[in-house]
Amino acid sequence: HSLRYFYTTSSEIPAFPEFVDMGMVNDQVISHYDSITKRKVPKQSWMETFFDQQYWDSTTENLKSAESIFKTNIQIAQKRFNQTGGIHISQDMYGCTWDDETGFTEGFHHIGYDGQDLLTFDVKTATWIALVPQALHSKMKWEMDLSGIKSKKSYLTQDCIEWLKKYLDYGKTTLQRTVPPSVSLLQKTPSSPVTCHATGFYPSGVMVFWQKDGQEQHEDVENGETLPNDDGTFQKSTHLTVTPEEWKNNKYHCVVQL
Repeated sequence: HSLRYFYTTSSEIPAFPEFVDMGMVNDQVISHYDSITKRKVPKQSWMETFFDQQYWDSTTENLKSAESIFKTNIQIAQKRFNQTGGIHISQDMYGCTWDDETGFTEGFHHIGYDGQDLLTFDVKTATWIALVPQALHSKMKWEMDLSGIKSKKSYLTQDCIEWLKKYLDYGKTTLQRTVPPSVSLLQKTPSSPVTCHATGFYPSGVMVFWQKDGQEQHEDVENGETLPNDDGTFQKSTHLTVTPEEWKNNKYHCVVQL
């Protein structure tokens, strides 16, 4: 199980909010805020049920403050990279994972800029790791704030896990359900790749692969990413390039594992 928050700050992208916050549990969007609407809103009916208006008002105020800080940060990043204006995107992703079978938990916080990893927080040592020279100043500045470092480690290792468990309980009918996929084989022409398409499954961790004569086939196979459907379920495809003769003379199977 996972709880993740994504902060996306951008500059000079037409008709796109300069700041967006999105909360996700098990790859399901649970909340959303952006700099155009300036409201944090629930994206699941159970979030509306379990959290009152005071919660949405107070978290909205927190995000308004965060928006201001992140807009300043993207300007600082541009200076560090010797950039003047233009389209730029900064992304923060933080949260935690919890394995309800083993009890294993893990917290994380990653920061990227224009598609490049900048900083990552090492929970064990409670330090920031600068992944490029331009991030060293931020690392040193943040590590001087000992109380900030302490509260970050506490959130990622304790508070985040508690929130994740709370959300899983509140939204259990949605988040802890299991929906099997429907599977179909598709081929446009006899010379086209054969596509095995699994869709409508939940949660997202479904394996889809090809077998030839009982052995997993890696050659001439292109695996697609797991993609979300509009109803909160997922889909995944794998494509096999094979001649009509090979298809006829061998036993090919598409295997879908839950």
